[in-house]
Amino acid sequence: MIARAPYLFLLLILIPDLYLDLHYWRHKFQGGQRLLRWFPSIILVAYTIKLTYEKDFIPDNPTLLYIYLLLLGLIAVPKVVFMLCSILGLGFCKLQKREHPANYGNLVGLLCVPVIWYIVLYGSFIGFNKLEVNHKTYTSADLPKAFDGYKIVLFSDAHVGSYTNRNQYVLQRAVDSINAQRPDMIVFIGDIQNTEPQEIYPHMDILSTLKAKDGVFSVLGNHDYGDYIRGNTARKVANCRETMSLERQMGWTLLLNEHRYIDRGKSSIVIAGMENDGDGIRFPQKGNIKKALPFVSTPKFIIMLEHDPSSWRRKIIPDGRAQLTLSGHTHKMQFSIFGWCPMSLLGREFNDWYTEGNQSLFVTAGLGGLIPFRFGSTGEIVVLTLRSGN
Repeated sequence: MIARAPYLFLLLILIPDLYLDLHYWRHKFQGGQRLLRWFPSIILVAYTIKLTYEKDFIPDNPTLLYIYLLLLGLIAVPKVVFMLCSILGLGFCKLQKREHPANYGNLVGLLCVPVIWYIVLYGSFIGFNKLEVNHKTYTSADLPKAFDGYKIVLFSDAHVGSYTNRNQYVLQRAVDSINAQRPDMIVFIGDIQNTEPQEIYPHMDILSTLKAKDGVFSVLGNHDYGDYIRGNTARKVANCRETMSLERQMGWTLLLNEHRYIDRGKSSIVIAGMENDGDGIRFPQKGNIKKALPFVSTPKFIIMLEHDPSSWRRKIIPDGRAQLTLSGHTHKMQFSIFGWCPMSLLGREFNDWYTEGNQSLFVTAGLGGLIPFRFGSTGEIVVLTLRSGN
């Protein structure tokens, strides 16, 4: 992870200290006292260099990465925010005509520090372990009346490698909550692991207890293809096949550009699943909607599972057949404040409902995450009730 952008992390650590040293430390401290102010950043730089040479996306012992990110949040990020506030304050001072005006940007920066510490500590030790059960309703005139009230429980982005003995109860609680809904169908929308299928084994007993009348359906996410390890293609393919095998061993129906019919009397709906269909650069682009829905035509009601919501506009809307698409992937950034998420600035589908004509997309905030942190974007399972009507 750090190896993909080591210079960015090093700049994040060093530039604020250079600014603080230039403007403050060198005027107030000498020798060892001044060097002491650099000591936390020197430790972080050494830590960054160590993680840069890890062979995989995350270390074999992910705790090393989690501690590093925690230290970044507690040390480097507050310094960056203080620096930015101070620079803005200096700019404001230059606009004033008074001699030696006070730089209130420094005060604002100092006040931000405890807020940042609170966000980092709460998100790491409390927010990540919270769970919401959110109820949603979707109404469509194409839904057969026999399926009115049909209940689907969906979850995504489990990233089970982030659940250790300390917080495995969060995964158990999520599974218990899903089963307590007595759903007609359970769907999992990808990213069961962080990097490798070995992470799944300690949690198979829990995940295997998921039960629904019409079964558990799943698709692969970008983390499930083995691309987050350094290795040859054969190793990555073998890992992906093992992940698929484990999902099937748990009794899940894995849809790889495939579909199934769900019957109620003489009526039926289609549950289809595309492989991960990302940008083809950072994320695998393997979705094939024609293969997933051969010979399926409207007005058949179709539910499409696709991990990456960007595929909705790229492939699903142009195809025009799937009335309802369920996605994950974004995690709602695992961060929002006062209900606002920075991802909204990107103008992309990242959470909740989106509609174009008679086609709708729902993006869940997901359950877990590669990085065990959530603030304002609590992990969730979603209880989706289908209704027939206008």
